[in-house]
Amino acid sequence: EVYLLVTKKDVPGIKKCKILFVENLFGSATVKEIIAKSETEYTAIVKQDTLLELGQFALERFVSIAENTSAGLTYSDYYEIKDEVRQPHPTIEYQEGSLRDDFNFGDLFLFNTAAMKELQFDEAYSFSGFYDLRLKISQKNKIVRIGEFLYSSIETDERKSGEKLFDYVDPRNRATQIEMEKVCTHHLKTIGAYLKPEFKKIDFDKSDFKFEASVIIPVKNRVKTISDAIQSVLKQKTYFSFNLFIVDNYSDDGTTEKVEAFAKEDARIIHIIPERKDLGIGGCWNEAVHHASCGKFAVQLDSDDMYSDENTLQKIVNKFYEENVAAVIGSYLMTNFKLEQLPPGVIDHKEWTPENGRNNALRINGLGAPRAFYTPVLREVKIPNVSYGEDYSTVLAISRRYQIGRIYEPLYFCRRWEGNTDSALSIVQMNNHNFYKDKIRTFELLARKKQVRSRK
Repeated sequence: EVYLLVTKKDVPGIKKCKILFVENLFGSATVKEIIAKSETEYTAIVKQDTLLELGQFALERFVSIAENTSAGLTYSDYYEIKDEVRQPHPTIEYQEGSLRDDFNFGDLFLFNTAAMKELQFDEAYSFSGFYDLRLKISQKNKIVRIGEFLYSSIETDERKSGEKLFDYVDPRNRATQIEMEKVCTHHLKTIGAYLKPEFKKIDFDKSDFKFEASVIIPVKNRVKTISDAIQSVLKQKTYFSFNLFIVDNYSDDGTTEKVEAFAKEDARIIHIIPERKDLGIGGCWNEAVHHASCGKFAVQLDSDDMYSDENTLQKIVNKFYEENVAAVIGSYLMTNFKLEQLPPGVIDHKEWTPENGRNNALRINGLGAPRAFYTPVLREVKIPNVSYGEDYSTVLAISRRYQIGRIYEPLYFCRRWEGNTDSALSIVQMNNHNFYKDKIRTFELLARKKQVRSRK
């Protein structure tokens, strides 16, 4: 049987299709209605109201894989049709840490009906019914990807990757995000990975540093932007001594010469060209953090960006002492090169709460900027030697034991331009990034499960 879910009662009938009226397409009540109406061994759900063209024996292939693997949920790669051109859109493997509510399964899901009927739905959600369904299925069943292009779909969201990155912090999506957090938190409690709001304290007086803070800028080939970044640091007004590490990862566009010129004029600048030639952004950070002259607090600034005023560094350091935290994350304003605001404007991550922020951090795709760390803890954790997700991985690991401080006013300008590393990524690049972050979440999830077990 085929059911068409509608939210309006005046939808005309369709041949060989039953109309099913629902209040909300993505709510818990809709999920329950689907489960109640499902009477066959498998239930196929199409979540988008777009044209789908099934490939040769596609449903048979879905069912065959589902049966052979005893999967609770099966999904596949697919083709996208844009302007009548068919392009392959591979998906990625589902991992235990694939907790993002925007994980891309494609448009066609095949559920094991018996597995769905065994589920208990204790909460009623307006927006998060399918997210709740997927997480509940994953608790006792396998989620299996078929690495084959089994159908074609018409693409409806044609924004560049860089424009989609911040959907989860858009204030217009706030109600949805609150629900998603509840769903994820309940899941973490069920699987034994939820961390109670109990944090390790820090004695800042135990550490002995010549400098109170160090700003760290890893850079490679940013001749257009590095001067602005450096100047925004040097003009900082503080009640303490600080320095600036610029870790120059073998630039060849004139960046090195610009940094050298600044370093000759200001003794606070430490210009490092690493001996190693296999370093990503994380590795460059490690070079500075483990340097003898690194300050008590290591503060981030990207080579594209600028601090918003001369008080940024002081505000960040104050927050460490005010709240006894091992890391501080600020907020930033999205701008163009003229510092004119771009949508969505201020990225402040107000979804964070002191009590549950580190649990919800496993669901969202980023944690904000600028980031700053208590150096002894950062030296212990160490930053992954990669150029994407290294910051996310580090904050997750630190938050497992320590509280994270937040500043909700913009502390820097994030300047978007064609040179940004995430401005217009290909599907393959986006998949690589998403797979890596899911892998990081998986590592962290397992570590948290172990920590929870050890405290029982």
